[in-house]
Amino acid sequence: MAEPSPALAAAIEGELRLLDPVVRASAELLASLLHPEFREIGTSGRLWTRETIIASLTADDAPRPGPLTASRMRGAQLCADLVHLTFDTESRGIRSHRSSLWRLTPEGWRLYFHQATPFDDDPLDDPLAGPLAEI
Repeated sequence: MAEPSPALAAAIEGELRLLDPVVRASAELLASLLHPEFREIGTSGRLWTRETIIASLTADDAPRPGPLTASRMRGAQLCADLVHLTFDTESRGIRSHRSSLWRLTPEGWRLYFHQATPFDDDPLDDPLAGPLAEI
């Protein structure tokens, strides 16, 4: 397997840092990884901005999901300053498909957009599943 490009490696490293409970609890560390125009569509369907996600994750009474594990991480560099990652996470039995866009800024790679979709069954295990199977 070929080594990922430097851009893809940087995006993967940033994504894995965002799964770290220490990073998730630090406004400073989160701010260093999130693009100023960051947006997220969470597992609940809620739209988050950079400010609202940092405030929510770092609040004194913020729920701590426990360790998040990532699997099936794949990525593609779409152009010189944009990387797309997809992967799955699991925490306390809750699984989500995730998609992220990372943009290169003068400060380095920053997460620009993220979406998480919870799932129970794994459609990748069903050879008949796919976009046309859902129509």
